[in-house]
Amino acid sequence: MTVKAATASAPEKTAPEKTAKAAGKPAAATPMMVQYLEIKAAHPGTLLFYRMGDFYELFFEDAEKASAALDIALTKRGQHQGNDIPMCGVPVHAADGYLSRLIRQGFKVAVCEQMEDPAAARKRGNKSVVRRDVVRVVTPGTITEDALLDARANNYLAALAQAGGGLGIAWLDISTGVFQAQALEAANLTATLARLDPGEVILPEALLERAEWSVVLSELGERLSPLPGSRFDSGNAEKRLEEVFGVRALDAFGAFSRAELAAAGALVDYVALTQKGRMPRLLPPKRLAGDAVMAIDAATRRNLELTQALGGGREGTLLATIDRTVTGAGARLLAARLAAPLTDVGAIAARHDQLDWLIAESDLREALRARLRRCPDIERALSRLSLGRGGPRDLAAIRSALSVAGALHDLIAAGAGSQDAGLAPPALPPADLQTLGGHRALVAHLEAALAAEPPMLARDGGSIAPGHDQGLDELRALRDDSRRLIAGMQARYAEDSGVASLKIKHNNVLGYFIEVTPTHAGKIKTGEEGPFIHRQTLASAMRFTTVELSELEQKIASAAERALALELEIFQTLVAAVLNEAAGIGRAAQVLAALDVTAALAELAVTQRWCRPQIDETTAFHIRGGRHPVVEAALSQAQESGFVANDCRLEEEGRIWLITGPNMAGKSTFLRQNALIAVLAQMGSFVPAAEARIGLVDRLFSRVGAADDLARGRSTFMVEMVETAAILNQAGPRALVILDEIGRGTATFDGLSIAWACIEHLDEVNRCRALFATHYHELTALAAKLGSLSCHAMRVKEWQGDVVFLHEVVAGAADRSYGIHVAKLAGLPTAAIARAEAVLASLEQGEQAGALSRLADDLPLFAATLAQAAAEPQGSAVEEALAAADADALSPREALDLVYRLKSLLESESS
Repeated sequence: MTVKAATASAPEKTAPEKTAKAAGKPAAATPMMVQYLEIKAAHPGTLLFYRMGDFYELFFEDAEKASAALDIALTKRGQHQGNDIPMCGVPVHAADGYLSRLIRQGFKVAVCEQMEDPAAARKRGNKSVVRRDVVRVVTPGTITEDALLDARANNYLAALAQAGGGLGIAWLDISTGVFQAQALEAANLTATLARLDPGEVILPEALLERAEWSVVLSELGERLSPLPGSRFDSGNAEKRLEEVFGVRALDAFGAFSRAELAAAGALVDYVALTQKGRMPRLLPPKRLAGDAVMAIDAATRRNLELTQALGGGREGTLLATIDRTVTGAGARLLAARLAAPLTDVGAIAARHDQLDWLIAESDLREALRARLRRCPDIERALSRLSLGRGGPRDLAAIRSALSVAGALHDLIAAGAGSQDAGLAPPALPPADLQTLGGHRALVAHLEAALAAEPPMLARDGGSIAPGHDQGLDELRALRDDSRRLIAGMQARYAEDSGVASLKIKHNNVLGYFIEVTPTHAGKIKTGEEGPFIHRQTLASAMRFTTVELSELEQKIASAAERALALELEIFQTLVAAVLNEAAGIGRAAQVLAALDVTAALAELAVTQRWCRPQIDETTAFHIRGGRHPVVEAALSQAQESGFVANDCRLEEEGRIWLITGPNMAGKSTFLRQNALIAVLAQMGSFVPAAEARIGLVDRLFSRVGAADDLARGRSTFMVEMVETAAILNQAGPRALVILDEIGRGTATFDGLSIAWACIEHLDEVNRCRALFATHYHELTALAAKLGSLSCHAMRVKEWQGDVVFLHEVVAGAADRSYGIHVAKLAGLPTAAIARAEAVLASLEQGEQAGALSRLADDLPLFAATLAQAAAEPQGSAVEEALAAADADALSPREALDLVYRLKSLLESESS
């Protein structure tokens, strides 16, 4: 797409530059360019969107970067110091789309607006330029516009700080007001950043030089925004936070460490810096205890595909599978809960109680979900209004959402037994129910004042409902009914004067005037005889006016302007009324989101036959009839056979399961499903199982799958070892670990040795619950040595030389890996399969090294195998035709045709 740059307005022409160029001298900077360079110098590291009329223009290096990033035309405008000035621009009305593309590519954009009307600049003199200033700096973590945000995901701005000998992180979502902080151990930094997935991270420049963090921070790439260390002073941060939240001490919000305060204060300062002093509505900061949520590192999140698929995107993830929410706020809360499963038994049970409530109340659940579907996103609307960037539709969103909240209050209270008493069901705190119904007066006010379908921008007019303000109605009538008023006046003047052909006309010179032909001019009474005043005499007409007409003309001319000004004044009054109740509205938004999540998870549990898990303080892990939620959903969508459920019982005598069996039998699926069940249970969801009892899991580790990391010079095996090392160094007794094929990326004996040592370490040092899948059958010998190790295998069935994978986990060990059978299914040539079987038979008969030597010397055997395969009769034409036929899809006519065709093929083969 190509966007053409705007033409400058009159006061900003570059004639002096052109004159200097013609004289062969370097052009002096024009007043406009001087202004631009001053503003640009004050905002280094950003692209400057410089408002000129209906366009945002970019100059110099900014223009070159933006034109390449946006694929728009790069032009030039005048000269500076003897060189052409590169320029490009984007239309103001389409700026959000271009901003979104720039932000996604890692740019920051300073938006510079015209702060006065160009006419005011012209009055000051020919060389005056329109006064401009930057009104905000758009960065990846400070976006508020719906067009730039994902409605179903939070966009966190995070800050890292070090103070008082500790490390702290704080994060907020400027679009919703969420604000939290947490003390960190350096080892947990990766897991915390993976949980938050922030859009932008600010940190002291000195932290970038820390070698132990270089790998972690380098993964953030363009999302990093280093700042001077002075912005992370914990003493100044504490004072700043007290000022923002209007308190004298932060003790009521939590016992924050110096590092947490430094990070939180830096966030508030950064928001004020980018928003040019305007603070959004922020909730008081909450302190998250380090052990309050299940620790899940980045590798585990990636392997389990919790919120993002390995191939990118959301499809095929656990979040996409369980998301039944019907609001944007509900979707964000669901994602946040999934990212941070709880480790408090009581809090988890409270969430499960709420699910039980809405599972039992099916009619109420359906009614709740039906109403919530009509609920707009008031968190983000409220944030935009608090920043002064909200519009009439944000007010309309709050009106609609609070109306839904009131209806839900009545619905829930009636279901609890007494609408008048405002009773809440046991699973819903009474304060939450009261919050839903606490804004009826504001809703009534907004319904009376706001138009039913308001425009996007207040300056477009039409946002205030007719009948709300008498003065506005009169101005609108004057503005909109000018033709009717003029026609009425014309009819009255024609009747009073007796000149039926009298007309009231308008032109740009005289404005409104009364016109008659010269023949009737004598009937028009002027001066003391009548109200008419002579204006102009033409050969074909005489023109007059009246005091009444002049006054009406002035009213008509100013009515539109005055109506818009009054509308804007009323709009600001409505915004103030909403912001006055911002705390209660924000709380109502949270309750609505929580209800959406609860109803969605209840719907999921009912439709998918999920059970309530029992969570306790033990280290038990008992799953009966467990299923993989994502795989089961995919099978259902494809209308394939049902998922095969399996049990998993980890306890002190058997807390480590060694699982053997062939590829394609379902080992990885079994490992993942149990990890996902633990995540679902502790986030407050029911789980895909017939029964589940889970002792709290404080850390979850997954080493499943293989991928290299060439950018850091890591092979697939190196990545595997790095992830395995993290598990062995960090897992404790309450951890749940799933490991798949450890050691398979290197030589057989090396790999077997590593896998052997890992199992012993998990048993003796980590003492955690673990599922360990492997093809090294030799590891089953450890069961005799380790009391905590229990051997299990994937059940298979051999039938007429083929293998059938039953996807069942049974006690015992597999005696074979069936790798050659899998290779056959994959389509390896017949000769290669035959040779592999011969090599396997030789290896199984003797000592391995000697057998390999004999096979290497027996190369003719492979040639003989090829010859034998070529000589073997291939499938007949009849067999091939039968194999190609889809019996279930054949119509009666097609089936009859197939019979005749098979008969013909048989006759041909026999002849």
